[in-house]
Amino acid sequence: MSAVEARVPRLMVVGTASGCGKTTVACGLMRLLSRLGHRVQACKVGPDYLDPTFHAKVVGVPSRNLDLFLGSEALVCELLARGARASDLTVVEGVMGYYDGIASSDVASSYAVAHVTRTSAVLVVDARGRSLSVAAEVQGFARFRNPSQVAGVILNRVSPSYYSTLKELVEHECGLPVLGFVPQLEGARLESRHLGLVDAAEVSDLQERVDLVADALARGVDVDRLLELAESAPSISYEPLALPSRAGEKPIVAVARDEAFSFHYEDSLDLLRQLGARLAFFSPLRDGRLPEGACGLYLAGGYPELHAAQLSANKPLLSEVAAAVRAGMPTIAECGGFLYLHETLEDPEGRAWPMVGALEGRATRGTRLGRFGYVTLTAQEDGLLARKGESLPAHEFHYWQSSRDDGAFCAQKPQSTRGWGCGVSSTTLYAAFPHLYLCGAPQAARRFVDACAAFGAREGRIA
Repeated sequence: MSAVEARVPRLMVVGTASGCGKTTVACGLMRLLSRLGHRVQACKVGPDYLDPTFHAKVVGVPSRNLDLFLGSEALVCELLARGARASDLTVVEGVMGYYDGIASSDVASSYAVAHVTRTSAVLVVDARGRSLSVAAEVQGFARFRNPSQVAGVILNRVSPSYYSTLKELVEHECGLPVLGFVPQLEGARLESRHLGLVDAAEVSDLQERVDLVADALARGVDVDRLLELAESAPSISYEPLALPSRAGEKPIVAVARDEAFSFHYEDSLDLLRQLGARLAFFSPLRDGRLPEGACGLYLAGGYPELHAAQLSANKPLLSEVAAAVRAGMPTIAECGGFLYLHETLEDPEGRAWPMVGALEGRATRGTRLGRFGYVTLTAQEDGLLARKGESLPAHEFHYWQSSRDDGAFCAQKPQSTRGWGCGVSSTTLYAAFPHLYLCGAPQAARRFVDACAAFGAREGRIA
């Protein structure tokens, strides 16, 4: 397939470290640019599910993940270009510190994505309580790699009266433009919990908080220079993803989506659609039945432990899901979805609530983040998504634990000797803590859709 050239005006908002304010600045900038009449596409570097929920609320369209472990360089470029088709400007939010990648490397870091996509990076620096040290930090980031892609700086938590002095100092010492500042904004703070930020849907005054930041950026940031940076981005060249061919009927896949199950990769859902699946969303919290005609089930991650009582009270749906899984309806159950299939699930107070019971075992609260980060899953047996010996890219991040982890896959940490057995698998089921990125494993996505179509034909749900 021949290469495609796409013009994508874009810039990346990155930080010196987690907690420096890059999410706040990125969301505020997206809102400000939208106010100015731009159709903004948001993207997030890395596997994070939560920051994109904020992006989507701010710009009104799904945010996309750009991840160089879960996907290839070509795929990242394609997703960036494809996501920008309905926009005139793309704002990418980085992850962690700019150079922080896998283990002690810059692999899969914000820098790596900026480098591969040739995107200018705007460095957010927390300048609170500092002077010349800010310049030293900026200098280090700007020169640590060549080219670093760092094209400008935004100073966060700086008083208006001190900004001009600090701007002059940094520009003189570093030769980089300081593009603006954000003062201390207590009312714009975004709350966190055990897996990171709370979901955007839970922040009742999110729009007011983002507007507060956008107002500050309108006063303190040189928007014209930011737009010039975005417009000067070179075209993106990529070879479109070669999708596994698939013919036949279009099965309905029931996708859990509500406050308890909200961790979805939009590009993975799009891939299922491209392969012929018709997605029907439902709420395990409120719906008493699976969607009519469902031929497959996708139980995503989220926070089922925070909604255990309400999930448990929905007895009709628990019974229907259990019957569907036992009848062989093809099912992907990732992390929170995996917990939901257990016999019981503990809430944060340690109370155990009856759940689906399709898997024998208990899901219990943990005391610490036991397994975190990227993994490569290697199938130990033939299953729904992979044959024995085949691998899938994934990401694991959870506090809750399971008494039922059969070791259907070997999970291997990259650049590490650490690995472990995990998950439950059969020809109709993937149930495990690791979250899958189907765009990085399109063959697995095709197998899932094929299995759903076969189940639907067998059960008379596809004519």
